[in-house]
Amino acid sequence: MGDIDLEKYSSAFTLSDMEIFVFPELMYSLLLANIMSPIVWSWRQEDCFKKLDGKDPYKKLMRLRQFIMDQFEFNLDLQTWGLTNKNAEIKRFEKYLPAGEISKSNALFGYEGDTYYYDVDIRKHFGLDKYNGDIIPYWKTETAEAMNAFRLKEGYKTGAGECVSLSTLYAAAAFIVCGIPLEDIYMVLTPLHSQNFIDINDGVITNNRRLVTKTMWFNGTELSNKAQRALRNEQITIVAHTSGLVHCLYKDAAIDKNIYNDFCGKLKGFLQAELSTATMVNFLRANPDYQKYFQFCRDCRGNPQFVKAEDLFNYEHLSPLRVADCSHKQMLDEVFDGEFSGEPFANRIQCEQFAEFMKKKRPDIRTEQGRKEMAGLFADYVPHPEKLMAELYDFLHIEPKLPAGEKNYKPSEPIKISTEMSREEIIGYLSNLRKTNTIADLAFYAYRDMASCDWRPFIKSAIERSPVSIEMVKEKSIEQSYQWLQGMPNESIYDNQRLAQPDEVANYKTGDGIEKAITLANIIHWREAEREITININKDKVVVEAETRFEFASAKRFQKNIIIGDK
Repeated sequence: MGDIDLEKYSSAFTLSDMEIFVFPELMYSLLLANIMSPIVWSWRQEDCFKKLDGKDPYKKLMRLRQFIMDQFEFNLDLQTWGLTNKNAEIKRFEKYLPAGEISKSNALFGYEGDTYYYDVDIRKHFGLDKYNGDIIPYWKTETAEAMNAFRLKEGYKTGAGECVSLSTLYAAAAFIVCGIPLEDIYMVLTPLHSQNFIDINDGVITNNRRLVTKTMWFNGTELSNKAQRALRNEQITIVAHTSGLVHCLYKDAAIDKNIYNDFCGKLKGFLQAELSTATMVNFLRANPDYQKYFQFCRDCRGNPQFVKAEDLFNYEHLSPLRVADCSHKQMLDEVFDGEFSGEPFANRIQCEQFAEFMKKKRPDIRTEQGRKEMAGLFADYVPHPEKLMAELYDFLHIEPKLPAGEKNYKPSEPIKISTEMSREEIIGYLSNLRKTNTIADLAFYAYRDMASCDWRPFIKSAIERSPVSIEMVKEKSIEQSYQWLQGMPNESIYDNQRLAQPDEVANYKTGDGIEKAITLANIIHWREAEREITININKDKVVVEAETRFEFASAKRFQKNIIIGDK
């Protein structure tokens, strides 16, 4: 392996946000690793999914949402994977991308796409204000196994993961459990977030643990507004698909141009909605300052009765019913009679007037003329109708900042995995593809299949990027660190001949003897970088020698000799 490959392949084990930005192939490789994972395939046997056998993929996808909500929590704790140094990371990647370009990958490097984070002070927002300005977190993307293993970590009752981990888990489960073809799943990354666009029905976007349909996207609730933040404000850095990927900075795009253009059209369609009575009400929900200019009407035994918009919206906090959806009439029935007036409230437009205007005029607010017509309707009620129209237009039309410019479209060989294939067939197919497809090859590294992978990237990653295991034993001697590792259960979070990194051993307090040995070697190397360390793996016995001899027991059945030194 050359240096560039060693850096890239070692990054398949740590999968930090920065590494994925610099080496975008890693994103799809992790998805494939999760597709190979027995954990995700075991979900098919859950009663909640077995009951849906024969049902359409969309119904299964909606059930998957609740399953992931129940089984995983969102985690962005700074201490989970430790801290690193901004300058050290920039130096590490400068031969791949200039420092100024790297800063576009992560808000902590100076990214300014979403001004919201700068309004609240981004370092304070992430809890970094107690560190000097060069300290940043090692936000590593977890495999399905590492996400599941959070159950072993103190303070967690379920699995957990950050946004990139959840998006790749969702994509893998959508394919395995819901039967949605990979051709219909697009991974969409921004500097601060990771989502999937699933091309099913009107489209579905995954957002951390939740799913957002197009109807939900424009419902004006706080959750939907938060879900919109990344695509509304940020540059999309990477789009990854089974046919290839495109990156905002790299000139070469390993994706079919027609497929990418088709995706762009579908995403833009999802992010725009027509103006209607329902979407106008949703706008009022999202912008309560405008509610004081509106009122609703009901028929009471042939007589009209009126209620202020803000009073009606208040009932949403106490009820599952919603203003202006199919439960609207039921909600009006719940309103206290004393809040109704027999006469219209002064200086308020009736939503029924709006509905009638829309029925007759049907203005297109995507045009200046259409917005002018609508502003005329509101002119007698709202102090600045043009401002209202500008905000309404923005609410209904999000223009995604997609990777653009002149790209050299050089489509890679598509990864053709069918929903009809078994897990074993998929692993076999990807294994045969490794020699000609880097993404498929990297998938086995992210999958941690050390029986078929070069160990040098694994050791490089373990020794250079495992700060948590170092921090946890900073008050312990080497002997005490050894005893600490020996006191853990001798079980890996990965099955068969797959291995955990030192920080996974430290976080979950469990590990096979090989994993413990590499963790101890990392601790020794951190303290005595000039000392040569050997790790001899002889099937069930592992010996670490660094002046002193340390023994561990292994069930992984490897035969290998590893030397770690200062070079």
